[in-house]
Amino acid sequence: MSISRENITEIGALTEREEDDDSAEGNEEEDNDDEEESKESGGEEEETQEEEKQENESHQQATSKEYTAVGNFTAQQAGDLTFKKGEMLLIIEKKPDGWWMAKNAKGNKGLVPITYLEPYHKEEGQESSEEGSEEDVDVGDEIAEELEVTRRTGSHWSAVRKALSEQINTVDALTTMGAIPTGFRPSTLFQLLEEGNQFRASYFLQPELTPSQLAFRDLMWDAKTGTIRARPSHVSLILTLWNCKMIPLPGMSIQVLSRHVRLCLFDGNKVLSNIHTVRATWQPKKPRTWTFSPQVTGILPCLLDGDCFLRSNSLSPDLGILFELGISYIRNSTGERGELSCGWVFLKLFDASGIPIPAKTYELFLNGGTPYEKGVEVDHSVSRRAHGSVFHQMMMMRRQPQLLVKLRSLHRRSRNILSLLPEIFIGSMCCIHLLIFYRQILGDVLLKGRMSMQSADFISNPVLATFPTLLEQPDVMDALRSSWAEKENTLKRSEKRDGEFLKAVFLLVYHDCVVPLLHSTLLPPFRWAEEETESARWKVIADFLKQNQENKGALQALLSPDGVHSPFDISELTYDFLGEIRKKAV
Repeated sequence: MSISRENITEIGALTEREEDDDSAEGNEEEDNDDEEESKESGGEEEETQEEEKQENESHQQATSKEYTAVGNFTAQQAGDLTFKKGEMLLIIEKKPDGWWMAKNAKGNKGLVPITYLEPYHKEEGQESSEEGSEEDVDVGDEIAEELEVTRRTGSHWSAVRKALSEQINTVDALTTMGAIPTGFRPSTLFQLLEEGNQFRASYFLQPELTPSQLAFRDLMWDAKTGTIRARPSHVSLILTLWNCKMIPLPGMSIQVLSRHVRLCLFDGNKVLSNIHTVRATWQPKKPRTWTFSPQVTGILPCLLDGDCFLRSNSLSPDLGILFELGISYIRNSTGERGELSCGWVFLKLFDASGIPIPAKTYELFLNGGTPYEKGVEVDHSVSRRAHGSVFHQMMMMRRQPQLLVKLRSLHRRSRNILSLLPEIFIGSMCCIHLLIFYRQILGDVLLKGRMSMQSADFISNPVLATFPTLLEQPDVMDALRSSWAEKENTLKRSEKRDGEFLKAVFLLVYHDCVVPLLHSTLLPPFRWAEEETESARWKVIADFLKQNQENKGALQALLSPDGVHSPFDISELTYDFLGEIRKKAV
């Protein structure tokens, strides 16, 4: 399926002009900002040294601050602290995720939301350090707007909050050193991916059973067409990531391994879909600008494809897309690796009256902190609350970190294609035809070819067993795309219109390309954002594809004494759909 980019030239030209203007008009300001940031970072280091001395001389409680509760709060989960309006709380530890460790008059300790607190002594709060005063101002602004806490309805947030708290010390150290801006945080969406399989694409690709456990809810057979039945969803659209501008640069003490955007469906409380990652590219002349879908020879790697599809059956009025800009880094001094969020933004898909937002290009200004925080800026040196002349405010707005994204309306053909996919899914447009092949083969095996619908036996099918792993190995997915594109170019028009013939050819291509690669001892295990490993894998894959093309298949390579393949169990080539259902239930 091709995506039209009629306006890409015009928008690209406009973007370049704007960036040139920004660089011409803002070079002097950026130099001044760098000097100011270095002074501020030096001042912050002196302040932190003084605070450490005070902490060593006095007890921890002596340096704690007293806050007053401005509303009633009931503990939502284990570890939270219940309190009432007007109650005095002693803050023991301030955490960047918006939940502070506090102790009440009875000596009970727990986490409390900062949006329910205000300083007990306002004058003392103003005379505190710059970081503390900024936090107090943010809290005061939020209380003035609405006395409301973001509810964490998903059980995954508890695990993420624990994982993030373990990285706070590292992030605080980097912030104090001036290595990262104050609005950077440990990546929330990366922690969700690390917590388990429930936010990965392979999880949402599997069919779901009905409550009766006797049929599939989202996979049905259409006897008239002889294939799976199309299922429309509440939300079905295509979006294009254009670029990110004015993204703050990290310091010299860390090395950036990857720049990327992670996106998912979000309702303001919890993640509702798989988390999709798109890697960005950048030019040394414009390090603050990230771009997507670069011009490359051959096929565009799916990891770099900025064109994404999105499907959802959620009826939530607050449904939207959560974008998180992130970097993978390594500390030069310790060799420690980590994932940081460079900002996030939430694009709501429906307005207050429930009408879908129009399909157009959106310029989204990024927020700092995590999606569960409010009022945090990515870089406090470029504040949105800047005062002064209108021209000065306009210049400051142009220097705000932002993401440019375009929503596209669907044509009938595009909508019909997307309706064959799972009801909740986000993925790359360049892989959509391969995903549909997988769903059609699922329908053939689970609905059409089974002798008894009550049978729960394992199904010998390497495609169904191994295809979900390709979603976590994008380079192998690109190898399959390349092999299929070459084979498709040799087919006749009549053959391309025959769905059964296409599936049979796809199975042959899959067995010739993917299965040998997955069991090859020469292919290193996939590791995210490791340049050496990625280069080694690409070399092995390219050599294998070249050999396949010369030998017209993988049979000769498989039978060659030089080819070494890792041993495998027969269960690795069998599909256990009940096992997949149990994983979802867990």
